[in-house]
Order: sequence, then C-alpha cells, then structure tokens
Amino acid sequence: MSSMTVLILQFVLRLVLALAFIGMGITHFVPGVKRTMSAMIPPGLRSAGLFTPRVLVVLTGVCEIAGGIGLLWPPTAVVAGMCLVVFLVAVFPANAYAARHPKRFGRVAVPLLPRLAGQLLLMALLVLAIV
Repeated sequence: MSSMTVLILQFVLRLVLALAFIGMGITHFVPGVKRTMSAMIPPGLRSAGLFTPRVLVVLTGVCEIAGGIGLLWPPTAVVAGMCLVVFLVAVFPANAYAARHPKRFGRVAVPLLPRLAGQLLLMALLVLAIV
C-alpha cells in the first residue's frame, strides 16, 4: 500500500471517529441522557463539591466534542487521539458500573466484556488513525 493510500485511509478513519465522538459528546447535553449518565457514575467517584455527577457528564461531553474536532485538524490530531484514548480509560468505570446494574440502566448497560472489547477497539482505531 502506498504512503498516500495510508494517509487517505487514516484521514477517513479520523473523520469517522471524529463524527462518532462529536455525536457522542453532543448526547451528554440531552436532558434524559444527561440524567442517565449522571446516575452511571460509580458511588465512589461521586462528589458533592465542584465535580458533581452532572458536571462530570458535561465535562466528558466537552472532552468528546473537543477530541473529535481535534482529530480533524492535522496539527492536533495526534494529541487529540492520545487524549481520547486516555478519556476512554477514564470513563470505563462508569460503563462498568452500568454493566453491573442492567435492571437500573436498561439498554445503556452493555455487558462488561462487550463494553470492554468495544472500548479497546475504539482505542486501537484511534491509535491507527494517528500513527
């Protein structure tokens, strides 16, 4: 495969990932989704101070949107991709908590192993898109 083909494929992958992260980030501002995501934050990570669950949901939404936008601009694509990998690690406890409480979270509670596999796949795709 030529280096030009690889660059085009990486750009397409970054574009798809950017759209996915921006879309996921926007959902953090939808009231019903925001409420559900706030409830997904494990009790041990909840705070009554500055970083309440609702504030954390907004911050993670902003991170996803910023990361998605960063993937689209070549000077920031590598840093944005690395930050999104770290982001996926950071939000995994909330996803794991939801997975352990399927009756409470319904469809959002993706079983733990498929959720882990999905997040690892996203991380791998991010790395492929930026190296």
